[in-house]
Amino acid sequence: MLAGGVALGVGQLVAGFTGATGSPVVSVGEMSIDFTPPAVKNFAIRAFGSHDKLVLVSGILVVLAIFAAIIGVVAVRNLRLGIAGLGIFAVIGVIAAATRPTATAADVLPTLAGADAAMLALVLLIRAARPARAPVGAALAGAIRADRPAVAAEAEPGAAEAERGAADGGGWVPNSPARAGVGSGGPPPSGPPGSGPPRGGPPDSVPSRSGPLRRSFLATGVAVAGTAAIAGVAGRLLTERQSVAVAQQALRLPAPAKAPPRLASDVDLKIPGLSSFITPNSKFYRVDTAIVLPEIPPSSWQLRIHGMVDREIVLSFDELIRRPLIEEYITLTCVSNPVSGPYIGNARWLGTSLRGLLQQAGMKAGADQLFCTSSDGFTSGSPVLTAMDGRDSMLAIAMNGAALPVEHGFPVRMVVPGLYGYVSACKWITDIEVTTYSANTAYWAQRGWSQQAPIKTESRIDVPNGLSEVKPGKVTVAGVAWAQHKGIDAVEVRVDRGPWHRARLAAVPDIDTWRQWVWDDWNAIPGSHVIEARATDATGYTQTAVQAPPEPNGASGYPSVSVTVSS
Repeated sequence: MLAGGVALGVGQLVAGFTGATGSPVVSVGEMSIDFTPPAVKNFAIRAFGSHDKLVLVSGILVVLAIFAAIIGVVAVRNLRLGIAGLGIFAVIGVIAAATRPTATAADVLPTLAGADAAMLALVLLIRAARPARAPVGAALAGAIRADRPAVAAEAEPGAAEAERGAADGGGWVPNSPARAGVGSGGPPPSGPPGSGPPRGGPPDSVPSRSGPLRRSFLATGVAVAGTAAIAGVAGRLLTERQSVAVAQQALRLPAPAKAPPRLASDVDLKIPGLSSFITPNSKFYRVDTAIVLPEIPPSSWQLRIHGMVDREIVLSFDELIRRPLIEEYITLTCVSNPVSGPYIGNARWLGTSLRGLLQQAGMKAGADQLFCTSSDGFTSGSPVLTAMDGRDSMLAIAMNGAALPVEHGFPVRMVVPGLYGYVSACKWITDIEVTTYSANTAYWAQRGWSQQAPIKTESRIDVPNGLSEVKPGKVTVAGVAWAQHKGIDAVEVRVDRGPWHRARLAAVPDIDTWRQWVWDDWNAIPGSHVIEARATDATGYTQTAVQAPPEPNGASGYPSVSVTVSS
């Protein structure tokens, strides 16, 4: 395990120079995400939420520790097999690093350096842990051979074996004739009967090597552990030097050419426990495949638009923010969001029109997909028709009046209203290829999710939350509903499968945001009750009661909450 720690520490140190994504744990973690079945991915999101990557990395470290311990046990018995075990893990790390979408030759260096350091540490630790052939035992065996008559050695079965054991083992051989002085020609043991050395232990005249051996191993172990810790901390500090926090703070956001509509006073009902109309940046959900967040300085960012276009465009960040900007309230939803789930949020986004950029490039006939690539290699596929139909699709640079947080795509991400995030909200975007669905398949579509994913009309009950009892009498039931780029026209609530009751709706600035609702006419009586809700969008469609899982194109079903009314 100490040798494994050195591998991770040295790997982190080298990754501090070559790039954080080359870290062995990061490479293996991202490869694990790529091969995770959708059902397992959904379980991780439901069970751990935004902490799913922390759980993944922790699990990888636990597995590495277990196998490191096994390799150590094997190495004590056969060092070559132990080194071979380390080699296997080095090969896995190299494959993981080399097969990343944005991999370079430098990305395998952290794993190779870590493996070399681990092998050296393992050799040093094994040598420190093994008892050397003790010269004291060899001298004793030589004395026995010199003093003992040859005939005695022939007459006493096992004597030769005892001599060889003493010479080879470097210590006392229990129950040997030499211990009792039989046939040795030497004096009998001094002291009364029973006062000799303990059975199986060395004679008093042979010093024990356990003390020096233990001290030697502890000294080597401390040195190895210190190396691992120093290398790991140094690597972390080197990685933090790549932070774009200063660039974020220095960014001055231009005023939008098209400002969002002024919010009405009743856009937020301000009911305790109800999701606010605007989701703060710190509380906005995060679902992506990045274990290490890309840190991209605006000065080095650029976007390439190419493929089925008349004119290829390469755009720098300065050129992007000099274009006319639009600012709009848009609700984003993750396709992994279960019924009543938390992976939805509403924000004010500032960016340049995606439609305007595509018009400037001039798309050719037959193009139906925008194949978007992130700086970390993730890909998403957005329908061309959706991006061009007049909705406020944009390349966003700001969120709720501030530069994008790194976890939400700084410096630039895509936002397309009305589509689930995995096809519309590519973070850290650096490339847009105008192409077709038949020619290119994006990351999650390769794993069985739908290529085109319009958001389903859904609702959620926030109040009451079912975690505590409510008092009898008038009880407020409230929540949010969404049907991005269609709009919500009505929400209904029922209790214990009774009649549906129309809820009161809050105001909204446009059809691309969620909408708060409240029903405060429930006269609750003591007992256990189940509350359900359903929304109807502006097209006249009412959300279905049919329960469906998130995969392959979004969850469906009535949201419900079980409530206990106290007596």
